[in-house]
Amino acid sequence: MHSAITKAFKSYHLFGFTGTPIFAVNASAGGRPDFKTTEQAFGEKLHTYTIVDAIADRNVLPFKVDYVSTVREAEDIEDKKVRDIDREAALAAPQRLENIVKYILEHFDQKTKRNSFYKLKDRRLAGFNSIFAVSSIDAAKKYYAEFKKQLADAPSDKKLKIALIYSFGVNEEEIDGMIDENSEDTSGLDKSSRDFLENAIKDYNTMFGTSYDTSSDKFQNYYKDVSERVKNREVDILLVVNMFLTGFDATTLNTLWVDKNLRLHGLLQAYSRTNRILNTVKTFGNIVCFRNLEKATNESIALFGDKEASGIVLLKTYEEYYNGYKDGDKKVRGYADLIKELLEKYPVGERIIGEQNQKGFIRLYGAILRLKNILVTFDEFAGNEILTERDVQDYHSAYIDLYNEFRKADEGEKENINDDLVFEMELIKQVEINIDYILGLVKKYHEDHIKNRELLIDINKAIDSSVELRNKKDLINQFIASLDAHSVVDEDWQKYVEKKKIEELEEIIKQENLDHDETYKFVKNAFRNGNVATTGTALAKVLPPVSRFSPGGERSKKRETVLDKLTRFFERFFDISGGKI
Repeated sequence: MHSAITKAFKSYHLFGFTGTPIFAVNASAGGRPDFKTTEQAFGEKLHTYTIVDAIADRNVLPFKVDYVSTVREAEDIEDKKVRDIDREAALAAPQRLENIVKYILEHFDQKTKRNSFYKLKDRRLAGFNSIFAVSSIDAAKKYYAEFKKQLADAPSDKKLKIALIYSFGVNEEEIDGMIDENSEDTSGLDKSSRDFLENAIKDYNTMFGTSYDTSSDKFQNYYKDVSERVKNREVDILLVVNMFLTGFDATTLNTLWVDKNLRLHGLLQAYSRTNRILNTVKTFGNIVCFRNLEKATNESIALFGDKEASGIVLLKTYEEYYNGYKDGDKKVRGYADLIKELLEKYPVGERIIGEQNQKGFIRLYGAILRLKNILVTFDEFAGNEILTERDVQDYHSAYIDLYNEFRKADEGEKENINDDLVFEMELIKQVEINIDYILGLVKKYHEDHIKNRELLIDINKAIDSSVELRNKKDLINQFIASLDAHSVVDEDWQKYVEKKKIEELEEIIKQENLDHDETYKFVKNAFRNGNVATTGTALAKVLPPVSRFSPGGERSKKRETVLDKLTRFFERFFDISGGKI
């Protein structure tokens, strides 16, 4: 393209924009010697906006990098008499691959926050998803087979959706740090690799009800479908060699597992698949390295940021977040210190009285929520939370009470309420108690012959600590009161919800004199789409006719009242009735 432009035009100005420029240190060995670097192609740089600037401006997230030791002696072989193929064979040892897959499956929920909930495009999602980058097609095949083997007997709540994709590429391990962005073409694959991919795509077809294969056109569509499903959080782990490691953006992706030599340009490009901003739950990109890439990581960040960039681009250590650290002359408090203050100033179960005390609690607990959101991804945090599960529920409940109280005082803003108060509601919701958890407690209560009053207290505490379940508290307690010795909790709960749903919708129709059929049609559409339509003509069809002699604004007032009631009905029943009415 560069040559074509300069040949076609006698007078021209070339402007080059690049996220990761090519310097002499990371220039490739091949190609024209006069066009090896970005400066050679486009001249002296006019301006730089580095990853350090982007993180400071909150346009992208920093990285948290974990180095998980596997077979260090194999990684550090320097003897020139040992050929690269022998070194790679050591890294591909079956026991090592088995251990890595086991680690990923054991830590997937933790790293991707699978037990955290958030909304995306009106869908309620559980956690984020990930890419696993491996060194070669042969390694990808072995890893995919190992995932299938270990997931075969996994319980339903631990099952993961694994997708595999690769195509023919000359360079699988990049010497110069440049990732070969191999095309969506399978024609160059050997028969074994193509047959294996064909079978992996059959697994994918079974999983998603599709009909792709490795033929040219269908593989192109497979590539596009995989891309969309990763973006929509439908795939848990995408297993790749080079594909998807450059230029692919998915905000739901927060973790990159790496068993591959990366450096310079290629390393930063691959890491950057994880650091696209989504919400307050996703605060950094997670990188889990199964090779010793620490030196390569620091070199890459220094090259594309500056020598001091690692302090901004990389997260701090577990020790620093837990116990605090110095930032220049300023002492930044750690999790342990904040929890100590919380327990001293606001003891568990005690009411927080006075506006200043309430604001102090909101700020302190918000800081704890933000720190805990980072700490839970560290392996060392397990067992060091200090607060018990019941303590957390009590504090969550108090926090939600204050959120509702301050929101009433200022309905104008949802998150920033009352001068400089910021409520971390997304972080509260991410550790949400859901209906399945509550029904599990109800089953225990039922099995104890409805006599365990302590368990009943636990159920109500759990409901109070949940933003999503508070508006269902009366439903749940009425259901518990209806239980007898012959009750089957799960089945009876669904029957109960269906009955109450119809009763309450009929009551709204009667109270507001709504059109019966149009109301049901409106609500069915809301349940199907996952949200209540606030625009369009559908709501107008629901409303009763208004006399031309009615005071001005009467119809508008009626519309707001009905919309509020139907929205509350939707929020009360949508997530406990399978999205159906």
